[in-house]
Amino acid sequence: MGPRTAAGPGERTMSWGLQNRLARMIKPSTGRSLMLAADHGYFMGPTHRLENPRTTLEPLLPYCDAVAVTRGILRSSLPPTLEVPVILRVSGGVSILSSDLSNEDITTSLEDALRVNASAVALSVFVGAPHEHESLVHLSRLIDEAERYDMPVLAITAVGKELEKRDARYLALACRLCAELGAHLVKTYYCEGFEKVVEGCPVPLVVAGGPKLETERDALELASQALAKGAIGIDMGRNIWQSDKPVAMIRALRAIIHGKATVEQALEVFRKAAGPGPSSAVAARGSRTTPSARAPV
Repeated sequence: MGPRTAAGPGERTMSWGLQNRLARMIKPSTGRSLMLAADHGYFMGPTHRLENPRTTLEPLLPYCDAVAVTRGILRSSLPPTLEVPVILRVSGGVSILSSDLSNEDITTSLEDALRVNASAVALSVFVGAPHEHESLVHLSRLIDEAERYDMPVLAITAVGKELEKRDARYLALACRLCAELGAHLVKTYYCEGFEKVVEGCPVPLVVAGGPKLETERDALELASQALAKGAIGIDMGRNIWQSDKPVAMIRALRAIIHGKATVEQALEVFRKAAGPGPSSAVAARGSRTTPSARAPV
């Protein structure tokens, strides 16, 4: 199955500005994207190895097609000379200490997103959670406002603490609802039967990396399988910057996403970039469970 790209029948009705912003994030030559997720702090605080965002992100930025951050981290930790497109997190209002992570609201205005020259805005949607209604209405209102300025909206199918909801039936429902309300892109989780999720969603899907997996191989296999089943890319954070060799990891992912490398070929990219050390050997094993410069493919 090929990926569902941003181009297609709807492209004829897309404005130039909307197409341009999408093309910044989704590489036109491949129709794919490697997004670097770094917005975890908005509810998790100083996440492990993201305690100092500037130090963590600086060596990774040349290898990603977009970086997802909050406005606070954008202003404090990324240089204004940044050439990498920004996906601005605009929802929040709850912390990891809360028993209900779905109680979010829009916390950043679209005006501020335009002020910082974001290429897209992102908001979480909690289907089946106590605040499902509010999150869907927030998405709709954000899209209404974003459409006025040709700003793409990335809807994130969040699952809160109920990780057991990551199955094809639930994710297909959540993704389709986001697309029905007008989201331009949807971020979701990979699952068994992921092709059914793709078939039911008429807009491009990117796959979340989720919590840190046991080995780099596991994360590379996740990315490879997601692309094979129809995702246009990945939006990965912890499986990159919590790796012992984060630059090697993002380069290996880039080889899969834009270079069509196999997992074994990507592992070789990882080993060469990582150099000698224990992490290279660990990456090869695996349990097989399911900033201004831009780098070339």
